[in-house]
Amino acid sequence: MADITEATILDALQSVQDPFAKRSVVALDMISGIAIKNGMVQFSLEIDPAKAGDYETVRRLAEDAVAKVPGVLSSTAVLTAEAKKAAPAQQTASQARNPQGTGSGSGTAQAKQGGAAQIKHIIAVASGKGGVGKSTTAVNLALALKGLGLKIGMLDADVYGPSLPRMLGISGRPNSPDGKILEPMENYGIKAMSMGFMVAEDQPVVWRGPMVMGALQQMLSDVQWGELDVLVIDMPPGTGDAQLTISQNTPLSGAVIVSTPQDIALLDARKGLNMFRKVDVPVLGIIENMSMYICPSCGHEAHIFGHGGAKREAEKLGTPFLGEIPLDIAIRETSDGGSPIVVSAPDGPHAKAYFAIAETVRDAVLGGQRQAPKISVE
Repeated sequence: MADITEATILDALQSVQDPFAKRSVVALDMISGIAIKNGMVQFSLEIDPAKAGDYETVRRLAEDAVAKVPGVLSSTAVLTAEAKKAAPAQQTASQARNPQGTGSGSGTAQAKQGGAAQIKHIIAVASGKGGVGKSTTAVNLALALKGLGLKIGMLDADVYGPSLPRMLGISGRPNSPDGKILEPMENYGIKAMSMGFMVAEDQPVVWRGPMVMGALQQMLSDVQWGELDVLVIDMPPGTGDAQLTISQNTPLSGAVIVSTPQDIALLDARKGLNMFRKVDVPVLGIIENMSMYICPSCGHEAHIFGHGGAKREAEKLGTPFLGEIPLDIAIRETSDGGSPIVVSAPDGPHAKAYFAIAETVRDAVLGGQRQAPKISVE
């Protein structure tokens, strides 16, 4: 097999031109992340995400050019949303959190750069799988934290299925006074940013992974969040690239895991919990959502998905159990209607359950700070 090097790949890409600058993508320094293994080549094309559709042809031409290099068995190119510009900010955030490289780091304002500089703590609300009510839980938890007197923001990290605009009853697009930094949207005293503010509700986001990573980084650092006690990140479901990237590149003060009581959901919740542990993010606890069904007519409780599974799992894994939230039509209707239960019925039993969880999370987060995340290979 012919010797394939980065130089030979770059030489092959000299013939591929940027359609706007009319210059080689190599000369424009658009090529990054070249990986070569057993005849398989992968690389990234760094572009402006707003012009992603215009560069799909360029991506295919780049793949074809590399595929013609002797010894190349496969060629894969991905479009990246200005990864080189995001990387220094990520490094600076990590360094600033622990500038001496020793001692205890922090998730304080000094730990972040750009628009996120005044965020004291960031927590992730995550689940191992979809459909467990993670976003509903995240929104009501954020509102409960706000009700406890904290300054709260929310970042919707589910780029493919954003739900924050509908749940918070926010419509419209964010403003950018200088064309660079976005002003967050706001309702109920919560500052919010979501891909749902950028695209129509029925328009799919058809992006490859690197572009999603760039968008997430920009929604965190290129938004003028202002002074916040806690930024709640509604994570996408699962344990893929987006979750790992956020966990490693964002100074998380902790993570909350949401699960239903059923065994299959708990298996996935365990995976999510272990992912955070591997990247050295403290797990603040597990919430059992849809713990029981409450009949709206008679008030009878039925354990459709079982009951107590998340509490037993938390005990088994040595992590706090934060509480139970029932499967109730009122929670679903208020969330879908943009007026979550914590603000629409703040004195009701469901809101009180969220407030109890929020108090535990508040005490856990404000009671300590942490070092920069590390990846474990165990």
